[in-house]
Amino acid sequence: MRLTRRNIVKSIGATSLAIASGRVGATSSQTLDVAVVGAGVFGSWTAWHLRKRGLKVALYDAYGPGNVRSSSGGESRVIRLSYGGDPLYSSMALESLGYWKALSDRQSTPIFYPTGVLWFSPERDQYMQRSLAWLEAQKISHRSGNADWLGKNWPQIRFDANEVGFIEEDTGGLIANRAVQATVRDAGLKPVIAHVGPPRNGQAGGFELPDGQRARKLVYALGPWLGNLFPGTLGERLSVTRQEVFYFGPPDGDDRFAAGRFPVWADFNGGDIVYGLPDIEGRGFKIAFDRHGPAIDPNSLEREPSSEGISMARAFIANRFPVLADAPLVQARVCQYTNTSNGDFLIDWLPGNSDILLIGGGSGHGFKHGPAVGKRAAELLLTGSAQTEPRFSLATKGINADRQVY
Repeated sequence: MRLTRRNIVKSIGATSLAIASGRVGATSSQTLDVAVVGAGVFGSWTAWHLRKRGLKVALYDAYGPGNVRSSSGGESRVIRLSYGGDPLYSSMALESLGYWKALSDRQSTPIFYPTGVLWFSPERDQYMQRSLAWLEAQKISHRSGNADWLGKNWPQIRFDANEVGFIEEDTGGLIANRAVQATVRDAGLKPVIAHVGPPRNGQAGGFELPDGQRARKLVYALGPWLGNLFPGTLGERLSVTRQEVFYFGPPDGDDRFAAGRFPVWADFNGGDIVYGLPDIEGRGFKIAFDRHGPAIDPNSLEREPSSEGISMARAFIANRFPVLADAPLVQARVCQYTNTSNGDFLIDWLPGNSDILLIGGGSGHGFKHGPAVGKRAAELLLTGSAQTEPRFSLATKGINADRQVY
């Protein structure tokens, strides 16, 4: 069912009345323009863009926005622009950065911390060279140098003699769960906490929802649960893997690793990418390995960190951050990546149904892109176009892992 200009105008009027009467997000006999299922970063920003266009929207989630089980929950995420010169993701990250900054400015407590993002690697690394060339071509604020320059600016890190690096000066870290919740509030939405199963057509038209509402169009942005809901279409095309992140406590009275004195960082030395965030809001110094863990089911995932993961994190810290070699582990989190075969996102219609849009496959790098993904999704829903970005199409999602996006 196409969202025509006439329908949009009618919806703007209906939404204005709902706002005036305080009924936004409440059960209504009127048919919604769009129901968004999944209040993670992709779903909440899709709902945000649709609401800003004046559509009547409702947002559903089984556990609530930014909950601890979701891929969009937890303490912090990186927002960076460098993607090895890939213009698609670098441009989307730049666009999203503007939305995140503006949203953060509207909050009483910030959700974006402009710490900068420091990258370092061996001097001939092609990914790094292409990233730096993109920053220079786009005139993005940054600085770069050799190992001596790195050591002078960040003596907290032990660098190898052949390493080079650069820092994106205007990027940094996001407070993840609070950012998702702020997006939902900023859209003027009150999420419905409910399980929404496969689409059901209502007798009175539209799709039936568990709170009695109906919707002309559906968006499923369910993160690690998306493949479970559409096993025939996505079951083999999305893999969900177990991921661990660790937070270590800097020495008492030592602020050298705090936001404001230390950046977000990424050690790009081939093989695994190791990354982390400074101590933001007293949460600890974060470290994570950007590698795919074992396959899991998000419904039964046990969220206790492994002794192997803790040992690996400690060994890395002892080498790269010697002053933190004996730092205590203050918290750890087990979450999940929802991976496509090559790391590209999924934003496409359910095959055979132009009223149901599927969004997912964040592949461990999706959070920062929430605003740009939501904008692209909203455009598809508004226009009814069958043409999505080719790299985001279902047709490009294979079943054999060959990750190309980092």
